[in-house]
Formats: sequence, C-alpha cells, structure tokens
Amino acid sequence: MNNTIYPADLTALYQAIDNRQSASNHPLIGISANYREGDSCIENSYALSILEAGGVPVLIPVCTDIEILRETVKRLDGLLLTGGGDINPLFAKEDPIPQLQEYNIIRDQYDFTLVKLATDRCIPIFGICRGHQVINLAFGGNNYQDIYSQRQTPTLKHSQSVSREYGSHTVLIEKESQLFNIMGTDSLVVNSFHHQAIKDVAPGFHVSATSPDGIIEAMEGRPAYPIFSVQWHPEKMAVRPDQQMQRLFHYFVNEAKLFARAKNFHEQQLVVDSHCDTPMKFTEDFDFSLRHNNVKVDLPKMQEGLEDAVFMVAYLHQEDRDENSLQAATQKAIDILYQIAEQAKRLQTQVGIAYSADDLVFLKNAGKKAIFLGIENGYALGKDLSNLTLFKNMGVSYITLCHNGDNDICDSAKGNHEHNGLSDFGRKVVTEMNRLGIIVDISHAGDKTVSDVLEISTAPIIASHSSCRSLCNHPRNLTDEQIRAIAAKGGVIQICLYGPFLKDSGEATIEDAIAHINHVVQLVGIEHVGIGTDFDGDDEEKLTGCRAANELPRLTMELLRQGYSETDLARLWGGNLLRVLNTVQAQQEQA
Repeated sequence: MNNTIYPADLTALYQAIDNRQSASNHPLIGISANYREGDSCIENSYALSILEAGGVPVLIPVCTDIEILRETVKRLDGLLLTGGGDINPLFAKEDPIPQLQEYNIIRDQYDFTLVKLATDRCIPIFGICRGHQVINLAFGGNNYQDIYSQRQTPTLKHSQSVSREYGSHTVLIEKESQLFNIMGTDSLVVNSFHHQAIKDVAPGFHVSATSPDGIIEAMEGRPAYPIFSVQWHPEKMAVRPDQQMQRLFHYFVNEAKLFARAKNFHEQQLVVDSHCDTPMKFTEDFDFSLRHNNVKVDLPKMQEGLEDAVFMVAYLHQEDRDENSLQAATQKAIDILYQIAEQAKRLQTQVGIAYSADDLVFLKNAGKKAIFLGIENGYALGKDLSNLTLFKNMGVSYITLCHNGDNDICDSAKGNHEHNGLSDFGRKVVTEMNRLGIIVDISHAGDKTVSDVLEISTAPIIASHSSCRSLCNHPRNLTDEQIRAIAAKGGVIQICLYGPFLKDSGEATIEDAIAHINHVVQLVGIEHVGIGTDFDGDDEEKLTGCRAANELPRLTMELLRQGYSETDLARLWGGNLLRVLNTVQAQQEQA
C-alpha cells in the first residue's frame, strides 16, 4: 500500500499516476456499508485493513434494488460484511424483546441480499460482528436479541469501554479449525462491542472460537461454504497495527485472489459438464430460465457458476424388454430430447443446442450457454440398430450403453450379467456408433462390458460420470486397470460428483471429488480426466462444497489451490472431452 501525498500540483500528480503502472492483479473486495440518516458510510479501518492485505476495497452503497446489487456483486472477488446496529428479529420469526436496540430495515434487507447474491456465486465472505450474526441468520441459525437477558449462564461484559484498538477479553480457538491455522494459536485477546450474538450455529457451519462464557465468537463454513466470520472487530486492531489480526485480512484477500483466478478461468476457457439429468425435473410448465430450488442445473445457476455447456441426457429407467416396452422406451427418449430442444428454442437468445466443439465456441462467443444432447441407457434403441441414425439426426452426441440393469446391448454393473459383456446386438451397436460419430459411454456398464467395448471400438470412449473404485468400492466405479485401458485408447474418465460414488461411508465433500481427480491424473495423466457431475440424478444427494452448477467455481478454486495450472484445468474442464468428441466425429466423416 502506497500512501504518498503529492504536492498540490496536477502536473506532478498526473505524472506520478502515469509513472506508476501496476503489474499485479488485486482482488476487488466489496465492503457493506452502514446506514445512518440516509447516508452510506463505514469506518475507514475496514478499507485500510483490506488495502494493507493487498485487496482493492469498494464501498457498496446501501440500497434495496436487487438488480443493482446483483450487478455489483457479480463483479466482486470477495465480500466483507461489516458491523453495525441490531438485526430485526422478525427475520428470525421472533417478536422483539424490550432489550432490543436500534435497527434499520433497509440495512437488514441490503445485508441479507448481499449474502444471498454472493453465496450464489461462491464469492468468499468475511463477516465481522453484525456481519457474523447476519451470516448465521441467513443460513438458518438462531441469534440472541440480547445475551444479557436471554442467557441463563453468567456472561462477560461484551461491550467494552476502552478504545477499540485494544482487546478486552480472550477467545478460545478450536485447534481443528481454519481459524487456528490462520492465527497460529488456540487463545486470542480480542475487543468486543455487542449485546447480540449467535445462539445456535447455522447448518453447514461450525464453531471455530468461543469466549470463556460460551459465546460463539467465530464460525466457518468450509467445506460447505467459502465463508468465515468473527464476533469481534479485527479491523480496529489490525490498523494499530496488530499483525495477528492482520492475518485474518490477509487470509481473506488471498481467498479472494484465488476466487478471482477461478472466475477468470471460467470466463476465458470452456467449462463443460459431461452429464446431468435435469430433464428428469421437467414438468409441463418447467422453465429452464428460472432458478429452481429443487434443480441443480438451470440457466441462472449456469450463469452464476460461469458454466458454458452441459451434456443433458434423456434418462431411461430400465424396464421390461418386450416389443411394446421397447417401443415405448424409444418414444420416451425422443420425447425427452424434444423437450430439451424446446427449452433451448424458447430461450434462443440465451441458450443453444451444440452438436460439435465448434458450436460450443460459437455459442460462448455469442454470450450463450450450450446444451449437448445425450441418452442415458441404450434401452432407448430397443433392438433396432436404425434408431442410432434417428438419434444421431436428433443431435445426440453420446449414448450411455446401459443403466442399472442389463438390456439388449450389454450387462450392467448392477445387472445379472446375462450376456457376459456385450451381446451380439451390442457389438453391432458399438460398431455403428463408431461409424455414425456417436461417443460410446461405458458409465454403469459391467466390467466385462467395458473390456468388450475397449476391444471392439475403433474410437476413443468415455465414462461420462464415473469415479475410481480403488477410492470408493462401488461396482459403478472404474478399476485402475479399466482407467488405464480407457486412457490407452485416448478416452476420458469424467469424475462424478455423486457422494455414494466418491466415499464408501459418511458424507462426501468436494475434497473427496478432488481425490478421485488426483487419482486419475496420477494413473494416466491430466489428458484423460474431466467432470461429469450427475447433477439432478438424485433429489436429495448434494455434494458438500459443490452442490449445483453455480458452485462449480469452488471446484476450480480447490484445484488451483492444489497447484493445477490453468492449462491443466482447461483440459480437465472440457478440453479432454471435446478432443474425444472431435476424434469420434472426425472418424464419422472419414467413414
């Protein structure tokens, strides 16, 4: 930070400006404002703390215009939620108690809006004092309106009378927390200016520090959310300067820098998800342009997550295989593909159907999202090989040979193995898919099916949404031998973000997904791995840390943190998959 004061001479000032060209990229940190007598204002120590840590602070004026705040937040790399007055208890569905002090309904709405908008985009958030309490309420926690009258146990004095630059009581830091890693100690002296506090911490968050009387002094959201908060005012101590308190701002600004790198990558490169089941959520009046609470991939989430393309599949549950059932399966696949195309047609200024990698590039340059078409379960073919031409003409890029059950093509990983791999018809299907330029997808296929496909296919194949059996012993996952064999033929393993395929027991997190990516990279190299989320394939399952399309930048952030380069990520986030698509389609042209 350079605070040089130049002479009152415009020529000297402008010359200094021209001579001082910065080569570094500083993250843009939005600071929430206080609202007093109609003025947006904040103590300068917040801005100074961000500046000292290497960020560029910008004060966000208090307003309740959602679109203005949305346009503001989408430009940020980090959000600092500051202190201030009490919070309206109606937001917690509580009536006010006599000890409640002054609150401002405009500031409340403004703060909660900022939290929502920043969280939707995975922007790192640091909450201080009131900001700490706002975050807790925003995510479903409970707060005290007044700790002195509502707590049943003796309480420290939490509103100190000494200067804010100095501490008044200690806090105890949890040793397993990120806060402990930041501060390097399990005990800290802090200042304190509040009478409201967190009562019950919000779901997805955990307590990282408490005061000796049990008041929650800090919490953090990792791995679920890139959010942390403290009850005290570190900005006042940091500018004293207190080097330990400065660590909080350095950590926050560094997280914002990482987010800025991830955001820039998503903006500049192609980001492709090779598998989602969103059409399973289609209803007669479904609108892809709206944000849906029960849908993981919709247009707003793709926009927030800076995702360029998704392979949207027509999923078919494995049913009976008599003639009528097979005809019904084919028709169902046609109907679903038509519904996807209709959604894109209705939103043609924002979304387009892509049939090739060139189409995707064209759509991205036009500011549109791309949808590739796929079929999950070759059951859709029935026993009629000509249906492959039908689906190719409808724009289908890949077909997953089976689902959870054997069909007329092959054995499933969860079937009865009636064919001992590919059937005779299945062998013809693979050959015809190669001829037509349709990618063969072996996710869900049995082990013998996979080896048969690798033997027969003259084109690279993919696993559109599978993970590693050596890390999670599920029959749907691929063995190391299979991963090597797929890679040897130029194929790609698209790691699935479905929890039961990532971890044998317990709740899977984004770290487990990255472990599977790392495993494939270590086995066969970065050229043979990608992401196939399997979003919307299950109503309840949500991977902690990457629950929907809007949270995909979190995955990019964590991969950057582990040392992956932008070149590596370009391969992983679509380059490898598009290489296979190009190869398969080029083989069709040669045929």
